[in-house]
Amino acid sequence: MAEPVVHLIDDDDAVRQALGFLLMTSGFAVRAHESATAFLERFDPARPGCVVTDVRMPGIDGLELLRLLRRQRVRPPVVVMTGHGDVPLAVEAMKAGAVDFLEKPFDDESFLAAVRLALERARDDAPRAAAAAAARARLDALSAREREVLDGLVAGRQNKAIAYDLDISPRTVEAHRAAVMAKTGASSLSDLVRMALLARAAED
Repeated sequence: MAEPVVHLIDDDDAVRQALGFLLMTSGFAVRAHESATAFLERFDPARPGCVVTDVRMPGIDGLELLRLLRRQRVRPPVVVMTGHGDVPLAVEAMKAGAVDFLEKPFDDESFLAAVRLALERARDDAPRAAAAAAARARLDALSAREREVLDGLVAGRQNKAIAYDLDISPRTVEAHRAAVMAKTGASSLSDLVRMALLARAAED
C-alpha cells in the first residue's frame, strides 16, 4: 500500500511553505496545493491520506471543498484551519464532516496532532471503504429491475409483496432474486442485505 499523503491546501504561499516544511521534517509525505481547485485536479482517491485546508480561500473555499468530497466514493478525512473570526464556519465544517479544526495561530504540536488524528481515521476507514467499494461494484452489475427487487428485499418484504409492488409475478421475482444473489456473490439473504446497506451507507 502506498504511503499516506497529507494534502495541504492554502492560498498563502508563506503558510503553505512553513507547514509543508514542518510536515516533511516530521516524516510525513506531503503535497501542497495553492487552491482547492488545484487539489481536486491532482487528487488520487486510490492513495490513502488526509486533507488539511484553510476555510477562507478564493474560488472553492474549505466548506465547499468538504461538500464536494462528500460526493466522492473515497472521502479523505479533512482538517480545517481557520482564523479567529471564522470559528462558526469551522463548526459548520465539522458538521459537514471535518474531523477537526485548528484556530490560527496554532502551535506546531497542535497541528501535527490534528494531522495524526486524520491519518489514523483514514487508516481505520480503509478496510470499510474497500469493502464498500467492492459491494458497490457488485451492485452496479444489477439491472434496473434487479435493483428494484433488491430494494424490496432490503426493506424486508416477501416475494409476493415485491411482486405486487412491481406488478410482476412471484415467479419472476424469484428469478430476479436468484440473479441478484448470483451477480453479487451473496451467500444468503442476510449477506445480501449487509452488502446493500454497506454500499448505501458509504454514499450517504
